[in-house]
Amino acid sequence: RERERDRGRQRRRKERREELCRCSCAGRDAAPGRLEMRRAGVDSSKPLGQPQRARDRDEKEVKMEQSESKMKRIFGFELSDFRSWHRFVCLLHRPTDPASLGVFRLLFGLLMTIDIPQERGLSSLDHRYFDDLVVCRFPLFNFLKPLPLDWMYVVFVVMWLGAVGIMLGCFYRLSSLMFSITYWYNFFLDKTSWNNHSYLYGLIGFQLTFMDANRYWSVDGLRNPKKRNAQVPLWNYTLLRTQIFIVYFIAGIKKLDADWVEGYSMNQLAGHWLFDPFKLLLSEELVNLLVVHGGGLVLDLTAGYLLFFNATRPFALIFVSYFHCMNSQLFNIGMFSYTMLATSPLFCYPDWPRPIIRRFPAFLKHVSPLTESPGRSASCVYPSDTQGGEGIGQRSGSTRAPHTLRQQLGAAFAVLYIAEQFFLPYSHFITQGYNNWTNGLYGYSWDMMVHSRSHQHVKITYKDGVTGEIGYLNPGVWTQSRRWKDHADMLKQYSGCLAQELRRYNIVDPEIYFDIWVSINDRFQQRLFDPRVDVVRADWSPFRKTSWLMPLLVNLSPWRLKFEEIEKTLDNQTDVVFIADFPGLHLENFVSEDLGNTSIQVLQGELAVEIVAEKKNFSLKEGEKMQLPAGDYHHVYTTSEQPSCYMYIYVNTTMVQFEEKYTRFVELQEKIKNGTETEDISPELQTVLDGTEENINITDPTLAAFVRRQRKQEEYARRRNSTTLERFSRFAKRKHFIFRRSFLMTGYALRNLVFGRPPVEQLVEEFEYASMKFAENTDHESQIKTEDHVEL
Repeated sequence: RERERDRGRQRRRKERREELCRCSCAGRDAAPGRLEMRRAGVDSSKPLGQPQRARDRDEKEVKMEQSESKMKRIFGFELSDFRSWHRFVCLLHRPTDPASLGVFRLLFGLLMTIDIPQERGLSSLDHRYFDDLVVCRFPLFNFLKPLPLDWMYVVFVVMWLGAVGIMLGCFYRLSSLMFSITYWYNFFLDKTSWNNHSYLYGLIGFQLTFMDANRYWSVDGLRNPKKRNAQVPLWNYTLLRTQIFIVYFIAGIKKLDADWVEGYSMNQLAGHWLFDPFKLLLSEELVNLLVVHGGGLVLDLTAGYLLFFNATRPFALIFVSYFHCMNSQLFNIGMFSYTMLATSPLFCYPDWPRPIIRRFPAFLKHVSPLTESPGRSASCVYPSDTQGGEGIGQRSGSTRAPHTLRQQLGAAFAVLYIAEQFFLPYSHFITQGYNNWTNGLYGYSWDMMVHSRSHQHVKITYKDGVTGEIGYLNPGVWTQSRRWKDHADMLKQYSGCLAQELRRYNIVDPEIYFDIWVSINDRFQQRLFDPRVDVVRADWSPFRKTSWLMPLLVNLSPWRLKFEEIEKTLDNQTDVVFIADFPGLHLENFVSEDLGNTSIQVLQGELAVEIVAEKKNFSLKEGEKMQLPAGDYHHVYTTSEQPSCYMYIYVNTTMVQFEEKYTRFVELQEKIKNGTETEDISPELQTVLDGTEENINITDPTLAAFVRRQRKQEEYARRRNSTTLERFSRFAKRKHFIFRRSFLMTGYALRNLVFGRPPVEQLVEEFEYASMKFAENTDHESQIKTEDHVEL
């Protein structure tokens, strides 16, 4: 019926052209004098003007076609494809080879089946969601609660089966729904585990749900011939390519931040062995500035463009692959590097797998995908067949091909999704409650590695609302993560959880105060939140600014250059901490007895230092310093009208003494091995230094610390010098433990749901069996017995 309608349209167009030509001829026969009038420049009459305008329009269209054909060769589309909604829908549903999309579907599903037991947490699910576990959780929406442990295993089983179904292309649409729904449920359940690549996995799973990615190399294709090797709409590729372009490009835009450009975001990364080749030509400082930060910025800004064009794609594939291979070794980011490697071929021609598969040996033909040209698909829009050739100036693409409501909805979905993805990283003016020193919750803004934090001091104070009793809590109590320290929304959730738990300990109507000191990108350590605000009763809304958030002292950022100068003047045994505080606030601090040589010096502003035990106050101005007593509390008040800046300079005298003893032990050990030692030493020391006994009982804490360091250094050297086979063996054993425990604990949970839980004794035995590790050798460190001391 569609072909008949197309033929009817072609016939009507042909009849209109013939009628137009007849009118032109009739006009010339009826009034030949009018041609003379046109030659003389007299305006022609209406019947003669119509065909002239038609010829002008045809000539214009021919010229436009010639100019636009070059654009189509470069970009893959023409400007005329955007002149109407109809042509735009036809463009997005242009028939495209499904081979590249099918290969990506298989690779993504495979990577997710590997990722779920690891980074998604299937292997450690019982540690996170144990039924009787008292823990504070941080869901995106407070009404979201985890299911009972056994049912959480069911959620992960559904997710894993969905990933397997995506990989095989088996019941593809159902598998995509199974994966996406359970993945996003687990994602929203815990904000502390959010990161950019976990967010990306969920987005890709969501996109695949609407795509025809099972048209190539899939079980569904074997079951249904209509789906086997059938073409897919162009928007399937457009959506994925745009998503990856956004990942690169927005990450590059975010790296235009001054801290990244100046080299403060990842300034410790240049020390990694992967950058050793660059150090043959550049210093470590230049490697950090030019290679780590400059190279990362340029690659993210340009990768999406370079992958798009044919001329630059080979070079882009090389650099992008090298970049992701480096990231897989630099960071613990699971399958992210390999997922990005799997997305790179999406920018190539869609039929790139077919020439490769044609070269497979003959015995692989039965399992390899098809190499023939793809067939037609109902999801695509095809140009109508012309009859009797093309008319004057007629373009093959100008035929008005029909499209269905589903195709229009597919085009609308693609446009809205792409617009949302470009908007969301900059939507922080709406969700202002999630903004802290950095905008939004980490994970959906593509600001990867732009901000690094260090926490110097965290104090949690509670106060009984009735008795006024004040107490302190261990930072991180009843939590499994440290991410709550940097986000106001999580701090609000944490304070409510703490108040609820404290009521069980007879603390009535508790008030919770947080004093959190953070340094971002090597700035001063400063307060993140107002320590005077009771967070339990503090106002917080996702759409309003957090009033109890302290501002980042950006105007003090130039001090980072002075930090480097000061640190260069210190010896290896001296450390320094740089502090900035607001007027009217004070820092309560304790100097450990190990820090026998600690002083405070003012860099800017004015301070009042109170020694609590001595009940003495000292005023300090810019440039002045004083010694602080060890083993005692002191308070540092900011008395100036502007924020104060100061630094602690300290020496860990206990560690210095240990280093001296360690050096002496090493020298004695060398002399004993060489047989040159003449002085008398204790039997315990003799036994430790000559290494004659493995299972020894050490009473001296310094000697025990020496032995532990020796064991760690030996283990590090052994691992560093191990062969490729030994490294692969360690890697395989780690993965074997993760997957073995995942499947065993999942089997136990499903058994519990079907047949009920067995006795506790049996559960304990099953837990110990599932958690059993097969060590590659004896753990030397476990053989060192110490008595009532803490390692230095």
